[in-house]
Amino acid sequence: MRRNTRVNDSQKKMPTSSRTHQSFLIFMGWLGGIGTCLLFLQYMSQNCSSFPYPHISKPNSDKIPKNTDPAPNTTLAAQPEKPILLLWVWPENYKWDFSDCKTFYNIDGCHLTDDRNLYNQADGVLIFHKAIKYDLSNLPPSPRPPFQKWIWFHVESPTNTQRIPALENLFNLTLGYRRDADISVRNLLTVSKTPNKEFELPKKDKLVCWFVSNTNPSTGTGTRMKYYEELSKHIKVNLYGSITGSRMKDEDYYPTLASCKFYLSFENSVHKDYITEKFNGPLTVGTVPVVLGPSRENYEQFAPGDSFIHVNDFPNASALAQYLLKLDKDDEAYRQYFDWRKHVSATPHLILWNQEFISYICHACEYIGKHKEYKQAHNIYRWYFS
Repeated sequence: MRRNTRVNDSQKKMPTSSRTHQSFLIFMGWLGGIGTCLLFLQYMSQNCSSFPYPHISKPNSDKIPKNTDPAPNTTLAAQPEKPILLLWVWPENYKWDFSDCKTFYNIDGCHLTDDRNLYNQADGVLIFHKAIKYDLSNLPPSPRPPFQKWIWFHVESPTNTQRIPALENLFNLTLGYRRDADISVRNLLTVSKTPNKEFELPKKDKLVCWFVSNTNPSTGTGTRMKYYEELSKHIKVNLYGSITGSRMKDEDYYPTLASCKFYLSFENSVHKDYITEKFNGPLTVGTVPVVLGPSRENYEQFAPGDSFIHVNDFPNASALAQYLLKLDKDDEAYRQYFDWRKHVSATPHLILWNQEFISYICHACEYIGKHKEYKQAHNIYRWYFS
């Protein structure tokens, strides 16, 4: 059988010249397509930012100010506002410049003010217990801003504290001499690793001294007055203050104190942690305190045990007097009461009793500046009189 060798017209071979011409047209079409794509991509790169992609926007770079900072991440951030501490009443009406906190204590952590117009903005309100009226009519208004803390400011001993009704659950914080107060205001001694420079003992021309003004038995002074009367039978005590009928000048306080070998640091009442400037003053100037107050153990929580003499170490005032007279004749034994100064320093305390309020208020400012946490002080009387 013969094979069918007929082919279609489309299968017939083209002449060589025709095939070359067709390949050339295909090649040119291919180049044109590539060129069109390149032009389109260029257009897209220049204009795609104008397309409305969701959540993406490109700012107009012509309107952005150039960063002139010398280095990245050095742009100054807005400083946070300092918390406001409002002093509701000036303690004992003693006023001073609030800038003293920065000048004398390097405390600048809050905006301290007495402007009551700032009450609703104040982060804390400092309320002096002795200034509160018995009917509470001079307390800050209610309702209290929910973010605001009230600070119970009291530095008297429980013996000399009036219990004003309905105060127990009004405050958030306590400020006082107690170590367990939220803001404890004590003039503490400081310890150094390196030995302090050689302590020079001031010149002494008096044996025993006592500065005293309050002799009212109703304020708890009966115990110390009774002890003084017994002690003075056996040793001379140089008296200063209102008890003598004249007031000592402020500038004479430390020089006179330094000229005494011993000072009667007798507190007006005996309570835990109630250890006042009567103790720190002598330590500062180089005089040995003879203390009457809480236990020796309590004193040793604030000062070395060999820096003071406690009346409880002796059976009676006569035995104490004999010991002081013995030390007066033994310079080496007397100087041993200052060995603690090799590694411990005492900071001078303010002289006037009302100037102490400056330190107290400044430290309240420091606390408010550092502490943002919520706090409440319930049953302050149960705590304070315990």
